[in-house]
Parts: sequence; structure tokens; C-alpha cells
Amino acid sequence: MSLQPILFLGGSGAIGHRSAKALRAAHPDVPLLIGGRDLAKAQQAAEEMGGAQGVVIDPAADDLGMGDRPVSAVAVFYMDHSLAGLRFAQQRKVPHLSISSGIFEIAPQIASYIHRPDASAIVLGYEWMVGATTVAALHIAEAFARVRDIRIDALVDEQDGGGPTVAKDFEHLSKMLPAALTRRDGNYVWREGEEQNVSFRALDGTSMQASGFSSIDVTGLAAATDAPNVQFNLASGVSSSRRAGRPMSTEILIEMVGEDRKGRALHTRHAVVHPAGAAALTGLSVAMLLERLLGLDGKLPTSAGLYFPYQLLDAGAYLKRLSKEGGELLELKVH
Repeated sequence: MSLQPILFLGGSGAIGHRSAKALRAAHPDVPLLIGGRDLAKAQQAAEEMGGAQGVVIDPAADDLGMGDRPVSAVAVFYMDHSLAGLRFAQQRKVPHLSISSGIFEIAPQIASYIHRPDASAIVLGYEWMVGATTVAALHIAEAFARVRDIRIDALVDEQDGGGPTVAKDFEHLSKMLPAALTRRDGNYVWREGEEQNVSFRALDGTSMQASGFSSIDVTGLAAATDAPNVQFNLASGVSSSRRAGRPMSTEILIEMVGEDRKGRALHTRHAVVHPAGAAALTGLSVAMLLERLLGLDGKLPTSAGLYFPYQLLDAGAYLKRLSKEGGELLELKVH
């Protein structure tokens, strides 16, 4: 299948670079453009992965400074407050995937979609690890006839910073939205102050101090399962693997309560883990989303529309690729 290059805006950063490498590993012949304001940095990143080219991007220009150069999709790895990448993608009628905005910043993108719903596929890639959490949670939910409670506890190793762009994005999110959007008894509420402070057990049983986090996973999982109680908590510290003397990892704990298909009470606890950390897990998700958007998986390309990542990622295929990279979806004991 012959494609025009995929444009990675911010592709020289830690997450963008890892995502490009993940796509390159699965599809060596797909051309990539690594876009940034610093040409030398973009070219260096492109050379490291091979089959890619670095280009200078001008966010103030309608064509991003690309002229009439064709692209097949646009992936954005920083907070694009001007929506330059989205406007460019809609003008070119190519898929758009962005991963860095907060739950409170999606209104401009939704407005752009509403006014041009037939222009292209737009993916709101703001789920934790761009779908790794929701895909696994909805896979687990298949065992339930009724889901009543979903609790997501994410642990990021303190050594797993993801680069300066990721740190800047999290600083922005914390400053602009200190309260945590949560679904409680069917209502959306904001956890504030002390109510945000929680603890959870990491994969190895260690108690971790965490804070409520406004992840779009809360709204997606609530809509998909109709669970009246959904919360997301985030902790930073020493991951379970590093405490055991191994390299750092990332882990996502998923706890679910409800009834099974026979009406019996069901309480499950699982963990999504990746031995190479958050950037690798995010890169896997981004690569598979681009594959689905462009039809690189052998199916028809995704039609124009507004999507959550979990609506495009097949759970079976995702978990198989996760396993191939050394990651796992583990079933844990419920205490």
C-alpha cells in the first residue's frame, strides 16, 4: 500500500520519537515527516529512525510552512492551542490525532469537527496512554452484565519523565484544572482539596499516595459502560519493577465492581504493565491508531468522524501487540 508521508508534529520529542519508531517497526516502508521548529533537531530525529525526513513547521501559517507538500495523516505530540495541526488536517482532509490536551480543552476541537464533520477523522487521543487504559478496561468489562464501579489507578515511575514537553504539559494541566472530574452515583462531580487525596496498592502491594486526575478516560468509560461511579487517580514514585531491582516500568491498575452474566456479584482487579515505561506504551497506542486510521492493518481506512481511541483499537490485536513488546494485562487478586 503506497501512502503519502505521515506528519509527526513534535516528533523529535520523547513520546513522538517513540511513536514514530513503533510505527516504523511495524511498517518499515511508510514514509514519515518529523516536524518541528528546530530543523536540525527534527533532522537528527529523522535520521535516527531511518526512512524519515525532518521538516520545519510554522504554526502561524495555514499550510504549516509545508506548501503543497502532501501528507496522509497528522499526529500532534504537544498542546496545540492554536489548533494549527487540526486546521491543516481538515484542509487536506486527512486524519488527525492529538494526545496532549486536557479534558477541559477539547471544546475547540469539537467545535471544529461540528463545523466540518465530513472533512476527516479526528481522534481525541487524551486517554491515559492514548487508549491503553480504556481498551483494557472495556475488554475486562465484557465479563460483566452490569458495571457499577470503575477505579483506575495509574503509577508513573519518577524516573519516567517523558521529556521536557511532557513535563510542561503536566504542569499546564495541574495549573489549569486542579480538581478531578469524577462520576459519582451517576453524576459528574469535581473532587477538590483533601477529597482528591487517595492511596492505592501498586502491583507489588506497596501503598502509593495518589491524587485524583481529570482524565478523559472517566467520561469515555462512563459512556461506554454506563457505570455510575468512575474515578481516575495518578501517582508518581518507584514502580514495582524498580523496587524489585529491575528497570522502571509503567503500571495501570483497573478495579471493577458489578454483576456477572448470571446476576452474581463480580469484583475484579487487573493491571496493564509495560516494561519500557510510559513512552513505549503510548507509542504502541499511537502507532496502532495511525495504522487503523490509514488502513495499514488491511482494513478500509477510517471514515470521517470524531473518535475516542478505544473506538478504533481492537482489544485482541492491541493486547497481542502489547504482549509482543513484553507488556501484559495481568489478573490480580482482590483483597
